[in-house]
Amino acid sequence: MENNIKLNLEAPWEEVRERIKERNINLTDSDLEYEPGKEDELLSRLEKIMNKGRPEVIAYIESISANTDMAG
Repeated sequence: MENNIKLNLEAPWEEVRERIKERNINLTDSDLEYEPGKEDELLSRLEKIMNKGRPEVIAYIESISANTDMAG
């Protein structure tokens, strides 16, 4: 497991989290709990919940952060 993953967020996490929740109503605040430096925990959780690979989850989060909407 990599512990040095950095998410390239262009918006504050609180904003990104709300945008993700708008698109994925089944995600809770605890699913989206995130602390800088603990990206691995967040990504592992979301991989399982979203049934996607890590690169897809990272691209999804970063696209929402950049508001380029790869949502789906």
